[in-house]
Amino acid sequence: MNKSILIIIIAVISLGTGIMVRNSWPFREDLRQSVPEFSLPDLSGQQHTISEWRGKILIINFWASWCQPCRKEIPEFIALQAQYSNQKLQFIGVAIDELESVNQYLSSININYPMLIGADEAVVLAHKLGNISDSVPFTIIVDADGQIIHRHPGEFSKKQILEIITPLLAVGA
Repeated sequence: MNKSILIIIIAVISLGTGIMVRNSWPFREDLRQSVPEFSLPDLSGQQHTISEWRGKILIINFWASWCQPCRKEIPEFIALQAQYSNQKLQFIGVAIDELESVNQYLSSININYPMLIGADEAVVLAHKLGNISDSVPFTIIVDADGQIIHRHPGEFSKKQILEIITPLLAVGA
């Protein structure tokens, strides 16, 4: 068999495999689901349920104090929360750390959104919400109807978030 024909066959097989994998990837945006009810404590130990923020656009960020990409995106989250809080946008941090580690990190930054402590329970919750690779950070965006409309493993920039939430904010205005 000619070498170039073999290369073409391998390329076609690779392309087909890539398309199949992409179409089954769990972060597809058409795989919407309702956010399941969950409850986690805040920094003072008070339990909070996700239903407290029903009717708002939620950006739920799973992070860890030892994670540099997590620490890099938090200041942008703080800025977005300040800018859009009056438009029913609510960031919620879910730390996969223990309380002591979270408090140590947060003493160096002025957080303006709820911070929940989940430790191992948060890892399980993130997995249920679509984080099958157990990425940190991992962020989901939930519309005002409680539907997950976006899942984002890894660092999430302000620009990327605005591309997703701007149409949602316009609907709520």
